[in-house]
Amino acid sequence: MADEKLAKLREAVAGLSQISDNEKSGFISLVARYLSGEEEHVEWAKIHTPTDEVVVPYDTLAAPPEDLEETKKLLNKLAVLKLNGGLGTTMGCTGPKSVIEVRNGFTFLDLIVIQIESLNKKYGSNVPLLLMNSFNTHEDTLKIVEKYTNSNIEVHTFNQSQYPRVVADEFLPWPSKGKTCKDGWYPPGHGDIFPSLMNSGKLDLLLSQGKEYVFIANSDNLGAIVDMKILNHLIHKQNEYCMEVTPKTLADVKGGTLISYEDKVQLLEIAQVPDAHVNEFKSIEKFKIFNTNNLWVNLKAIKRLVEADALKMEIIPNPKEVDGVKVLQLETAAGAAIRFFDHAIGINVPRSRFLPVKATSDLQLVQSDLYTLVDGFVTRNPARTNPSNPSIELGPEFKKVGCFLGRFKSIPSIVELDTLKVSGDVWFGSSITLKGKVTITAQPGVKLEIPDGAVIENKDINGPEDL
Repeated sequence: MADEKLAKLREAVAGLSQISDNEKSGFISLVARYLSGEEEHVEWAKIHTPTDEVVVPYDTLAAPPEDLEETKKLLNKLAVLKLNGGLGTTMGCTGPKSVIEVRNGFTFLDLIVIQIESLNKKYGSNVPLLLMNSFNTHEDTLKIVEKYTNSNIEVHTFNQSQYPRVVADEFLPWPSKGKTCKDGWYPPGHGDIFPSLMNSGKLDLLLSQGKEYVFIANSDNLGAIVDMKILNHLIHKQNEYCMEVTPKTLADVKGGTLISYEDKVQLLEIAQVPDAHVNEFKSIEKFKIFNTNNLWVNLKAIKRLVEADALKMEIIPNPKEVDGVKVLQLETAAGAAIRFFDHAIGINVPRSRFLPVKATSDLQLVQSDLYTLVDGFVTRNPARTNPSNPSIELGPEFKKVGCFLGRFKSIPSIVELDTLKVSGDVWFGSSITLKGKVTITAQPGVKLEIPDGAVIENKDINGPEDL
């Protein structure tokens, strides 16, 4: 039955003119693995907590060389790659998420470029920036990067694969059934980075320039900056792959974690966990770290493994309903590739290296006085004594970036804030200070305006009379 399905699918895919032969064969290979049911189940009893040799504590790394020339040599072995395939749809934006303004009028992409520019300027190095786009973000990104043509940094863009969504009940590619617009296709997750880097010719280009490592990170993670201690460690120890992990808090219980499994370091995702052990997986006592998706990978090793077709990461089936049709997307994650590389390690990094902006509540944190901006680097305000950030929950009125920005005359001071919950039609004046635990609730049909200069500490506000 599976063979029959695959044969029909293969025939239909062969007729799709919109994608390359590499994309066709990559897609068929993914589907074939999925249909064969080769999913490896994790045996819970074989899971061990990794030792400090496998997940190295950041503070045990040797200091990088102080000599400018030595630092330049290290940096010239590095390329930075940002995953730029995501649209800002969850935050109400239509283009690439990386062009949302983060601070002082700068977008994620501006900050990334400024950071690498300042490195190249300081050390005389040539660290290039690569952006892996999806077909959703490619055209917009090409226009956006034009403004960096005069900078001292090479910016390369390439596309990750474009695969057809599969109509679930017939198991045929949707585009061959007539859905040829963008909705008929999907980008197959960031695990696709390795073949796409190779197929685009960018991998060979980097190797020809003497690059040895690529630092991969999500474009919306403001903490993912080049770290000389990590780069120095990997080059000296010849680790082919490094995943940055950081201590788990209760907000991160669903994040993937590193385990030792059959003498290999491996990523364990919640989807792989047997139901009986899900609560154990979510515990921050047993599984203390999670994957930040900041990855450092050796370029020659990528080439070796892609050429050998050896990167068989766990398949993540993602069923969706689009325009009333049930479709299936098969995806893979870049972090799951860790077990295929030699001398792969994790490094347990400070939380400051994980500062993603997934929602407007995250945007409020990074736009506030909790952070300052220097040379494109977002740095935490030392006046905040609590090591963790405030917990912020904003109601649906704040979900879209435009609405969020419109409701604040200026972003409140939150250096001494613990938690903030806002619901209903709430509007903030300028120069407001929030401290401790604050809840602001506008009653249905009531517009609640917080006046300029208000200082609110440990208060529940349900109407103007509480101010």
